[in-house]
Amino acid sequence: MPEGHTIHRLAGDLEADLGTESVRVTSPQGRFELGAARLDGTSLGRAEAWGKHLFLTWSSGDLLHVHLGLIGKFRRVAADRPALDSVRLRLDTEHSAWQLTGPQTCALITPTERDDITHRLGPDPLRSGRGGVSLRDDFVARLARTRRPIGAVLLDQSVVAGIGNVYRAELLWICGIAPDTPASAIDQTTAGLLWDHTVAQLRRGREWNRIVTVAPGDVDRRVTRRIPRDDALYVYHRGGLPCRRCASPIEAISL
Repeated sequence: MPEGHTIHRLAGDLEADLGTESVRVTSPQGRFELGAARLDGTSLGRAEAWGKHLFLTWSSGDLLHVHLGLIGKFRRVAADRPALDSVRLRLDTEHSAWQLTGPQTCALITPTERDDITHRLGPDPLRSGRGGVSLRDDFVARLARTRRPIGAVLLDQSVVAGIGNVYRAELLWICGIAPDTPASAIDQTTAGLLWDHTVAQLRRGREWNRIVTVAPGDVDRRVTRRIPRDDALYVYHRGGLPCRRCASPIEAISL
C-alpha cells in the first residue's frame, strides 16, 4: 500500500499538472460514471493529503475522496494514450492525463464526511498542527496510552497517519527500538525522537518520490534519489542479511 509520502507527492503533482484548466473527467470502467459526469468540465481547485487519504476539491464545490488501498494506482500517462476498461477514473486536459486504477475508495463525499475521516486519523507527519496542538506532543501522548507493540501501533492510522510497512521497519531500526516494545514503555524523549525521524524520512520520501532511509556512510556509495533499491533501506525485506552497521544477521519476527 502506498505510504503517506506518496499521497502527499501525488496531491502536489495533481495540482501542478491540472492547474485551473477545464478537466475532462470520465470513468472508462463505468463504476464511477455518475460521479465523473458531475465533475466533467470543472477544474481542480485543491488537492490535499491526510495520511493515506487524498481529497480533491473541484470548482463545482464537489469533493472527491480517493484511497488507493493495496493495489490502487493513480498515475500520469501520455495525453494520447487510450484508457483501458480497467480505469476507474480518467482526468484529461489539453496537455496531460491521469488514470486511477484499482482504488479502495473513489467517491464523492461531503465536507462533513471528510472531517469525520480526518478526525479519526492520528497526526500526519507531513501536515502542520491543528487546533494549536503540537503534532509531536500529540504523537507522544498517543503512544503513552497503549501497551500494544510499537511495531503494530505505527501501522494504526488513528495513532499516526501515513506510516506503512516499510517506514515502520526502517524508523524503528533507526531509533533503536525493538518492534515488540510496548508503546507506553517508550520514554518521552525516545518517542519524540521517533517522531522527528518520521518527519524527516517522509519529507525525503515526498521530495524524492521514493523511500530511501540510509544515511551517508552506511552504504558504499552516494545517497541520492537514484541509489539502487538494494542499497536504499536498512532492514525492510533484508531478513537474514547483515546489518549495515554491525554485520549481524537481521532477524524477522511476527507481531
